[in-house]
Amino acid sequence: MINKIKKSIKDSEKGSISYSDFISLALYDQDGGYYMKDRKKIGKEGDFYTNSNVHSVFGKVLARIFVQLVQKDVLPPTICEIGAGTGRLASFILDEWEKIDPVTFAQLNYHIIEMSPYHRREQLSTIQKIEKVCQYESIDEMFGKIGKYTGFVLSNELFDAFPVDVLQRKGNEIYEARVTVEDDALKEVLIPCERVELLNWLRKNGIALRDGQRMEIPIAMNKWLDESSVWLEKGIMFTIDYGYTKEEWMEPIHREGSLRGFYKHQMIRDPLLHPGDMDVTTHIHLDTLIEKGEQVDLTFLAMLKQYQFLLRGGILEYLQEHYDPNPFSEVSKQNRAIRNLLLDDGISASFTVVIQKKELPNITIDDVLLYNL
Repeated sequence: MINKIKKSIKDSEKGSISYSDFISLALYDQDGGYYMKDRKKIGKEGDFYTNSNVHSVFGKVLARIFVQLVQKDVLPPTICEIGAGTGRLASFILDEWEKIDPVTFAQLNYHIIEMSPYHRREQLSTIQKIEKVCQYESIDEMFGKIGKYTGFVLSNELFDAFPVDVLQRKGNEIYEARVTVEDDALKEVLIPCERVELLNWLRKNGIALRDGQRMEIPIAMNKWLDESSVWLEKGIMFTIDYGYTKEEWMEPIHREGSLRGFYKHQMIRDPLLHPGDMDVTTHIHLDTLIEKGEQVDLTFLAMLKQYQFLLRGGILEYLQEHYDPNPFSEVSKQNRAIRNLLLDDGISASFTVVIQKKELPNITIDDVLLYNL
C-alpha cells in the first residue's frame, strides 16, 4: 500500500497529495486499503470496538424505536444501514423486531450498503435472518435497483471514516497540510492553501482559525449529504458518531484537530503510520451535518448524547430487576451492558446521535423518542 501512495505522490504536480487523497488510498483502495482487506477490524481481534460490540441491547432499542414508528404508519418497515461492518447491529435489530412485532417483521426489508467485500461476507455469516437483507456495494447500486428510497436510514460510525482535508493557520496565513515523501518515509508538509473549496468551507461555517490551530475539513461528508437528495425520498436518518460542535472545536484542547489512527486497540497520533493496516479516523463536524442537512431538505429533529438517546428510546425497559447470582447469565450481562451504556464516562459519553427527517412535516422528536428525560 505504501508503494502505491508513494507513486501517487511522485506523480502529483506538487510532489504531495492531500490528506483526503491519502485517506482514500489508505482506507479504501481496492487492493490494499484497510477496509478492503480480508482481516478482522472490529472487536477483540481487530483494531477498535464499536457500539454494537457492547451488547445486543443497543440494537434492541433501535428496533423498538423503528417498530413504534412503523406501527403508527409514519414509515414502511424498511431500513437502510450504511457501513454495517460485521453485521452485528443489523442482526440485533432484526432479532428484536421479530420478537416485538412479527406482523410488520414479515414485511421488513433491511438494506445494507457496504463497500468492503470482507465485511459483506462477514455479514452473511453473522446475520441469522439474512433472508431479510439485501446487500449493496454502494448507494448508487441500491438506487439503480430499487429507485428512490423511503424508510429509516441508519449509520453507526460512518462519517468518522470519511476522507478529510486538513488546514492549519500559521501567523496570518492558512496552510494546507499535505502528504509527501522524505527520506523514503511519508511525511507531512504545509503549503499555503490554494484550494478555494477549503477556504470557502471555513468562511461559510464562520470559522476563524487561531494561530497554530489545525482543523479537518469534511468535504466528503458534504458531498455525501448533497447526494442524499438524489436517492432519499422520505425518511428519518439516525447518525451515531463521535464529533464536536463549532464551539467545541474552538476549545484549546482541540487546537491540533482530531485526525488519528487506531492500530491493535492503540491510538496512534501520526495518521501516516501503517497505511493500509491502520484505521484512520476523525471526529465529525456536528453543526455541519445539521446545517448542510437543512440545505438538502434533511430537517433537524434532535442532537443527543448517546446515553440520552438510549434513555429516551426506552433502554430502561430492558433493565431486569430480579437478582441473578450468576454474573454470566444473559440477564446479568444485559443489565451490566445497560449500566455501561448509561455511565457518564462510558462509551456513550463519547458518542452523539443526530436525528433528521425528510418529507415528514408533522413528525416531531416526541413522535420518534417516546420517553422524556
